[in-house]
Amino acid sequence: MRRVELGFAGLKVEFCDRERAIKQVEEFAERGTWHPVVVFGPKGCGKTAWLKQAAELLRELGFEAIYVDPMRKDFVAHTDVKEVVDKFAEAASEAVGVAQLKLATLAIDSVKWLVSRWRRGRVAVLVDDAFQAVGLDKAAMYVKALLGLTEYPPEGYEKVVAIAATSEGTSRWEIGRHRWATIRPMWNLPRKGFEELYEKLPGPKPGFEEAWRLTGGNPEMLAKLYEAKWNVDGVVADLIKVKRLKNLARKWGPYLREAVENPGNVWERNHPEEFKNELIAKNLIVYDMYDRDPWFWIDEPPPERSGARGRKGGCLADSIT
Repeated sequence: MRRVELGFAGLKVEFCDRERAIKQVEEFAERGTWHPVVVFGPKGCGKTAWLKQAAELLRELGFEAIYVDPMRKDFVAHTDVKEVVDKFAEAASEAVGVAQLKLATLAIDSVKWLVSRWRRGRVAVLVDDAFQAVGLDKAAMYVKALLGLTEYPPEGYEKVVAIAATSEGTSRWEIGRHRWATIRPMWNLPRKGFEELYEKLPGPKPGFEEAWRLTGGNPEMLAKLYEAKWNVDGVVADLIKVKRLKNLARKWGPYLREAVENPGNVWERNHPEEFKNELIAKNLIVYDMYDRDPWFWIDEPPPERSGARGRKGGCLADSIT
């Protein structure tokens, strides 16, 4: 499998190892996805990199593979049907706001065109953060449209693979009310993949164990630390400012301290719903995390413990780790 090149901290790096996640894409290719697969996880955990690599792998397996990131106006169309490529390019050139919605819609329409009009029997669509483009209130309807591709595909298809990824925790509530998708979490990079990425960073840097401890394997956090020349206090201060954590601490101090020390208590104890909702809205916590049984996860589940304080991995997003 050819590894795709990805932008990372101002560098160009090859996709880093997610061995199990790649095998799962191969399994999707073998049977198709009977329901669209919706993958959620902490911001910066590597969902985009995985989707782009998945598109390349599916191309190698004989699929017409379409990857779309509406919010960044980014797409990769692994197809020789010029009309499809032209439509994506035209949509991406539209004004901000218009382009995002058009690209999200085209992701679905392109599969219908490839299967019904051009008789392409093996088609994959991989959509990154489409729910932000269409609006979180329409997330379930977007998944329903993806379900239409897999449950009632156009005549002439062989296999259809549909995967959507999101960092928006609140979208799970909307999607989860229905049985239109298989919802699966993805955590940060496993140790082997994270070390591979860490080794690609040039120049002086802390030891690997320190980088692993500081980031919990989150690639975006590793990039922030590298860009800040490993100024941990500066990165933390920026996060406090961006996430408005001082306001959160003033409002929910005792609950927040307990969440940092033991994230599982947020769900096990009777904490205020408003407090939980604020953590989710700020992408600070992944609510109602799945068991660590690998069957539930895309790639490897989080380790039993992460972070310097021995916090239980799997609940608290690395944006405040």
